Amino acid sequence: MESHVFAVWDFMTLAKRLQQDLTCTRLPWLPPTDPLAARLINEIVLGEESDEHPAQGYCSHFELYLEAMAEVGASTTSINRFITLQRQGLEAHAALQEVEVLPGVARFVSDTLNLALSAPTHCVAATFLYGREHVIPIMFERILQSDQRLHHQAPTLCAYLKRHIEMDAQEHGPAAKQLLERLASADPAHAQQAHDAALTAMENRIAFWDEVQGSLQEVRP
Repeated sequence: MESHVFAVWDFMTLAKRLQQDLTCTRLPWLPPTDPLAARLINEIVLGEESDEHPAQGYCSHFELYLEAMAEVGASTTSINRFITLQRQGLEAHAALQEVEVLPGVARFVSDTLNLALSAPTHCVAATFLYGREHVIPIMFERILQSDQRLHHQAPTLCAYLKRHIEMDAQEHGPAAKQLLERLASADPAHAQQAHDAALTAMENRIAFWDEVQGSLQEVRP
């Protein structure tokens, strides 16, 4: 969880890049050129950035994950420092160098940042769909089924996992797929570029989890 929380954070970086491109987040406001695309990404951001808290009020899924980390005794020192450094004005890549994370985690987040800052919108959408939304429901379902003690010992974590299974499978995943289809159809070259971006995203995610798994094996007695 101390590693995965960085992927939870940079997920929102991808989402906000898409919202920036497909809606108007500047002043003065101008209407979006594709109202359906704007609606799709705004609905995703609404759920991810200000969802209903399991207890009361509202919170981002990132904040809920931090609560789940505290619940199970996972350290939030690195991710909190990473956020604090950025709030203080340090650029994200530089902040990443100032915190203690696995090299593979740093590479993964750095690659996501580079993509979010410079890649075409359809490539960001492909990464968002196939590197995140598409794989999350199955991945989280397996975690929930792996150990029934989770439901009693880590209710906040289970609430986080269940919410993502529900939203990503039924709402956000289909919305992200529809969004990518609209963006990829705008130009004949976009489909291949999106395919390549999706493949890279999946390879990066596999490399990320391979390193996390390796680090867990090193500390086991």
